[in-house]
Amino acid sequence: MTLPRQRGLTEQAADAAIDTACRLLRLPSIRNEFNEIADRAIKDQMTYRGFLAELLMTECDDRARRRSERRIKAAGFPREKSLRAFDFDANPNIDAATVHTLASCEWIKKSQPLCLIGDSGTGKSHMLIALGTEAAMKGYRVRYTLATKLVNELVEAADEKQLNKTIARYGRVDLLCIDELGYMELDRHGAELLFQVLTEREEKNSVAIASNESFGGWTKTFTDPRLCAAIVDRLTFNGTIIETGTDSYRLASTRARAEHAEAG
Repeated sequence: MTLPRQRGLTEQAADAAIDTACRLLRLPSIRNEFNEIADRAIKDQMTYRGFLAELLMTECDDRARRRSERRIKAAGFPREKSLRAFDFDANPNIDAATVHTLASCEWIKKSQPLCLIGDSGTGKSHMLIALGTEAAMKGYRVRYTLATKLVNELVEAADEKQLNKTIARYGRVDLLCIDELGYMELDRHGAELLFQVLTEREEKNSVAIASNESFGGWTKTFTDPRLCAAIVDRLTFNGTIIETGTDSYRLASTRARAEHAEAG
């Protein structure tokens, strides 16, 4: 389709031409915000170059935002969590400077692992999802899964002769977030399949895990001592370990609200 070109368009005709052109060129942000930006350009006495730059940057910013939203959605996080919403004062075991350094995602760039270890309610899952979200926003491909769900998927894939394909799919993402590792005992077959995923990613792509068990207690989950040692080695080599402690700030917050309600 060729748009008619003529000089001296009326404002209404110019708006219609811009709308049509933006649809053809797939520039939805410019189409939606053109009038507002044009009015601002007149008010601020922008040059033509400045006006064009403003239009193009609006489209670029919106595309970057939409890409981030798609990556966050593809990660499969069960809920929204952010570092901004994390209460570092409530859990002094977690060093805010360390976490904000992790948010730069250099560890993902270097294919290093991250382990978040602590009791329920100490912020492990919040931190795992928040750091995974930061990674997705910075352009990394992220996948979140529960440990038991991952193992079940691997077992089913093995039964259906699709194991290599499934392991390769988990191997391709830049960051694999495995939550609730250690909550349930895994049989030897399931543990071996999980080990294959970790081996596929070793020193190539990052793994971040959250566990309510210290490494010494992982033999409850991985009952084969040698396999357990190998998995711990894969998840800690050149990695960062954050111990979130044993005091549930989620429970403390609930108690504080209850006490406040009683006092009121």
